[in-house]
Amino acid sequence: MKRRLSILGSTGSIGTQALEVVDNLSAELQVVILTAKSNVSLLAEQARKYSPEMVALADETRLPELRRLLADPDITVAGGRSGLLEAASRSDVDLCLNGLVGVAGMEPTIAALEAGTDVALSNKESLVMAGDHITGLLQESNVQLFPVDSEHSAIWQCLTGEDLSQVRRLILTGSGGPFRTWTREQMEKVTVREALQHPNWDMGPKITVDSATMMNKGLEVIEARWLFGLGPDRIDIVVHPQSIIHSMVEFVDSSVKAQLGVPDMKVPIQYALTYPDHQPAEWPRLDLAEIGQLTFEPPDPGKFPCIALAFEALERGGSAPAVLNLANDRAVAAFLSEQIGYTTIPRILEQALAAHPYVAHPTLADIASLTEWTDRYFQEELGWEAGR
Repeated sequence: MKRRLSILGSTGSIGTQALEVVDNLSAELQVVILTAKSNVSLLAEQARKYSPEMVALADETRLPELRRLLADPDITVAGGRSGLLEAASRSDVDLCLNGLVGVAGMEPTIAALEAGTDVALSNKESLVMAGDHITGLLQESNVQLFPVDSEHSAIWQCLTGEDLSQVRRLILTGSGGPFRTWTREQMEKVTVREALQHPNWDMGPKITVDSATMMNKGLEVIEARWLFGLGPDRIDIVVHPQSIIHSMVEFVDSSVKAQLGVPDMKVPIQYALTYPDHQPAEWPRLDLAEIGQLTFEPPDPGKFPCIALAFEALERGGSAPAVLNLANDRAVAAFLSEQIGYTTIPRILEQALAAHPYVAHPTLADIASLTEWTDRYFQEELGWEAGR
């Protein structure tokens, strides 16, 4: 029997690559739900190809256009935030792939888990903002969370069959992004176009900017804390420009396991969708002789202050990681719309962390209140109208 699959964010980078995986494993996977933010034409094209039972479009103003393009009475069409949450809450789905970007992906993750559906998680913000709540859901029920990020997938694979008490530390690798070799003075003048030129990975704009600032690595540290249950003192970051080693695990006897592969997100996506099996695929293969050498270096804290901010938020706990994430979403949006400069991003994150009303044990209601606080902070204190 085919595994019934929902893909949240099917028109984005993760979603489109997930559908390539579905094409590779069409005998095992059946797409039953697709959702998108506003890309009507691509969502309609996907729906015509995969014949899902339901599609949802966050931009309600374009629903008439979507219905016109589909013209299929067998496909349920939903819209707005409620439509997205309805799609995520379907209990007749075996696995929900959350490929949504940013804060908007947190609620759908929780909705899917509460519905009893396993989640393949690409939306790191879910655990950054609500890691304690989601961990509780996993402990209380039979549902599972499968990491899709290449770094966490690598750690997941390295830990298979291992005793977590024998792990000394997790080592997350990062390419260093496009500005690894730039001076701090050069980084003061970074343009949006330059920030979107990632040397190795093909990702959406928000995640690509996070990679440039290395905030993505900071958020991955927080995510790893919740996925694998290790504190920040047992999670390290190393810059690895080739992006061949996706992450490593060091054990108490000083042995180290690493997971390697070409920088292709279809590999960790497919593993999350087919776990515990490694299914055959004709994705590009790793040729170490052709690559020649793998290099490593520590991240430069002066050029990448977002890393230290993420560790600070994780050490502080409570509402700090959520506010860091919320402020980063808005700051990156402000940068992409050219309202602020590139090096302003970490400055505003530091200010928001210091200024926010700290909550030691935030509930989902507290997180909603912090979302409103962050919006007001950007609008009133800073005069920026940063989109989510």
